Amino acid sequence: MNAMRAFLLALSLLSATAHADVYGYIDANGDAHFATEKLDQRYQLFARGDQALNASRLVPLSNGKNAAENAEANAAAKETPLFRYLSQHPNLKKYEQLLNDAANDFNLDPALLKAVMAAESGFNPGAVSPKGAIGLMQVMPATAERFGLQADRKKTVAQKLADPKTNIRIGARYLRFLRNMYPNQQHLVLASYNAGEGAIQKYNNAIPPYQETRNYVKLVSQFYQLYQPVANFADNAVFSNRSSGSKRIHMIIPGHRSTNSSADTVTSIE
Repeated sequence: MNAMRAFLLALSLLSATAHADVYGYIDANGDAHFATEKLDQRYQLFARGDQALNASRLVPLSNGKNAAENAEANAAAKETPLFRYLSQHPNLKKYEQLLNDAANDFNLDPALLKAVMAAESGFNPGAVSPKGAIGLMQVMPATAERFGLQADRKKTVAQKLADPKTNIRIGARYLRFLRNMYPNQQHLVLASYNAGEGAIQKYNNAIPPYQETRNYVKLVSQFYQLYQPVANFADNAVFSNRSSGSKRIHMIIPGHRSTNSSADTVTSIE
């Protein structure tokens, strides 16, 4: 990606629609929970929507902190459980080459692929949503077919999507398609990835009034900030080689649309 494209992508994320406070906590099992709202007392303010979410700021913040206290907190950023969970997940390292190759082939920012993957599957290649979205990038089989993935005598489209390389490449190809449809409007790219481009067109090329989609755009945009290269980020986010075990990431999207219930849905990834 050239410098100008990277600048334009970053600039597009600075709009008000792309920012959200992020709350979270680590439970007794070591699972991470993230949400765009303080759903209960366990959730602590993790990052403010008006601040860049990066290695120097990714700490639980308090509205009462003064400059000195924030500086001390920033120095301890890499020690916070939520930061470690997002920056040191073992599958980030495991799939890094596949992510970089897809980003290069489809002229995307690797940070965007990481952010989408974190929100969609929690870096779990075996994730399958109730609606049938598959794998790391949570690709629907119908979407994969649109972009050239075909079944053969040995495997169905769904089975092929279970392969991390195939899944990442189809997800990246879809993101490139959406970016070409909405150049320099990454909030619409993300909204389309979540709700489908038809929903964005239905609402005159704007984020549709679905709370799930609006919160999805905000969460992914904040995670995109995290995965952007910043000074000393490599030193502060040494990726772990340990097994992921049973650790999970829970993305709580208030207002998540479901065919079974209008209640909020917990996306729980093992």
